[in-house]
Amino acid sequence: MIQVFQAEWCPYSAMLRQRLTELGVDYTIRQVAPQSSDRDDLQQATGQDSIPAVVLEDGTVVAGDTEDIIAKIEEQFDSHGWEDGHRQQAVAHQSITP
Repeated sequence: MIQVFQAEWCPYSAMLRQRLTELGVDYTIRQVAPQSSDRDDLQQATGQDSIPAVVLEDGTVVAGDTEDIIAKIEEQFDSHGWEDGHRQQAVAHQSITP
């Protein structure tokens, strides 16, 4: 299973998680320290200190610009047809206030 190094407060991590959900890709979330200087686990696993970063099942690290990460994910995984439904639900739930 792929690993996604991320933080809930990070909008780029959220974009990646949403796209993975749309594609139906299962993944494991790896939380990181809030400050990049404290992200030793991320550095060791990916060679990066910024998020999001992805480690594919074959060990390939995909990091850097979020749009580049998403493009690489789209090359690796075929959609299962849930994209439109997930997008519609996201729009419908944006108006809900917690």
